[in-house]
Amino acid sequence: MIKIYTDGSCLGNPGKGGWAAIIFIDGKKIKIKGSKNDTTNNQMELLAPIKALKKIPIGNKIEVYTDSKYLKMGITEWINLWKKNGWKTASKKKVKNIELWKELDNLVKNHKIKWFWIKAHTGHPINEEVDLLAREAAILN
Repeated sequence: MIKIYTDGSCLGNPGKGGWAAIIFIDGKKIKIKGSKNDTTNNQMELLAPIKALKKIPIGNKIEVYTDSKYLKMGITEWINLWKKNGWKTASKKKVKNIELWKELDNLVKNHKIKWFWIKAHTGHPINEEVDLLAREAAILN
């Protein structure tokens, strides 16, 4: 079982952003992070699992942990309705960050993934570590 912890950070919204993921695979702990200018927190929350899933060979069982309800609810519940409604929300507005959602949706199809939400800043050691990595990436941007 592969475990991935993700987080996104943004200094200003929009502003300088950072994303990070910690991947536990084959007994190894792999840390990845990156940054982007003129972005939003939600975009960084989406980019973190996208970048992490691109590192995983196709066909794996994965657990993804996030402190973003936007990400968790979006990928497990809302996305099916968005696709059914032509990528429109329940209020008939265009889905924000549509390209990132489509990319994530395509990556998810390659694996068996369970998504978990973790409350932020409650002392979960890996969640705190990935949060720090994402903030560092945003600051160093």
